[in-house]
Amino acid sequence: MTPAINKAKQAKIAYTVHEYEHDPAAESYGREAAQKMGVAPERVYKTLVAADDHDLYVAVVPVMYQLDLKRLAKAVGAKKMTMADVAVVERVTGYVVGGVSPLGQKKRLRTVIDASARDHATMFVSAGRRGMEIELSPEDLAALTGAAFAPLAR
Repeated sequence: MTPAINKAKQAKIAYTVHEYEHDPAAESYGREAAQKMGVAPERVYKTLVAADDHDLYVAVVPVMYQLDLKRLAKAVGAKKMTMADVAVVERVTGYVVGGVSPLGQKKRLRTVIDASARDHATMFVSAGRRGMEIELSPEDLAALTGAAFAPLAR
């Protein structure tokens, strides 16, 4: 069990955990997850942490796209965003990079989910470690994280 799975379990939402053999040499953890689970990559989302001058933010975007930092800044009302330092991400979320889940983080960060998630009945995000994904509805993910939906990907 991971904090992400515990969060979903406590909330009594519908979810499914999927595990696969993670290859440490994989170039893209997200694309690897989609391929090994046999699901369309547009349903698999990565969890990224970005920062402005004051705060950290979580962006959940499809693995086949990049995070548009300007779009994230606009979504949260910030002037400028940069990707957060790896050490900061791991300390604040409690997860290792490549296994960061939007659920069950040590410190709850303001979260924005790419609007494309609403195109799917369920989506996949990291369950809190490499080689493990949790499948849940975009609405449940938003409710559990207090997230908003906005266009973030490019």
